[in-house]
Amino acid sequence: MENFKDKKTDDILEKLVHINRITKVVKGGRRFGFSALVVVGNQAGKIGIAHAKAKQVPDAIKKANEMARRNIPLREGRTIHHDVKAKDGSGRIVLRAASKGTGIIAGGPVRAVCEVLGVKDIVAKSMGTSNAHNVIRATMKALMKQSSPKQISAIRNKKISEIVEKRG
Repeated sequence: MENFKDKKTDDILEKLVHINRITKVVKGGRRFGFSALVVVGNQAGKIGIAHAKAKQVPDAIKKANEMARRNIPLREGRTIHHDVKAKDGSGRIVLRAASKGTGIIAGGPVRAVCEVLGVKDIVAKSMGTSNAHNVIRATMKALMKQSSPKQISAIRNKKISEIVEKRG
C-alpha cells in the first residue's frame, strides 16, 4: 500500500495534513466521501495549500495536490525575515525567526507548512483552535504578511544595507 503522508514528485514535496470522512445518509444507507487537506512546496520558498473532496481517499489527495502554489521570501534560505502574527477564524498563530540550528519548533499543521516551504529554523505557537484548516490558513496569512529587506528598501527608496542591521 502506498504511503499518503508525504510524497516527493519532481522537486515538489507533498504532505497530507488531514483527512476527514464525510457521511451522507440517503434512502439506501450511508454514502461516504473523503476530504483531504494537503500542503505542497518545493522547499525553496514556493508553497501551496489545497482542500479537495472525492469518494475515495487517493482521488481526494490527487485533486488537492493539483491546486495552488505561492512564493514566500526566506532569509538565508532557512528562516523567515521577522516575527509575524496572524489570525484566521479562531486560529491565531505567532511565527518567530530563529537562529541557525534551532530546527522547526511547531505543531502538526504548522510543521508541515514549514517543512514543504523549506524553513529549517523557526519557532511557532498556535493558539485558539487546533482545527488544521484554520491553523494552516492563519500560517499562510502570517507568511504572506512578511516582507523581505529587498521589498522594504524598494518601498522606502533606501539601500538594503541601511535597513538590515549589522550582525557583530
